[in-house]
Amino acid sequence: MSRYSTSKQIKDKDGPRRVNTTIVPPVPKSDLDTYIQVTSPERLDKLAYEFYNDASQWWIIAAANGLGKGTLAVPEGSRIRIPSKTAIQDLISNTNKER
Repeated sequence: MSRYSTSKQIKDKDGPRRVNTTIVPPVPKSDLDTYIQVTSPERLDKLAYEFYNDASQWWIIAAANGLGKGTLAVPEGSRIRIPSKTAIQDLISNTNKER
């Protein structure tokens, strides 16, 4: 599920299109979340592919852990929360309904 699926496209006066900024709400904790200890260099997109089978959903893990500002690298020694796929789908659906 894309975080941009319901974002409005904005057409500038010169013609190029861009997507309106999407604010990602806080990712609530769930009993279904998975926690991992990063013992070697890791990337958010690789974790997203491993857990969600979709590397483009790296932002979910980043939002849940306060990561991803300028890099996809996960610091070695970090304890990372991987939100459950079900909880994320519910969060995105509920957020999109509010718009």
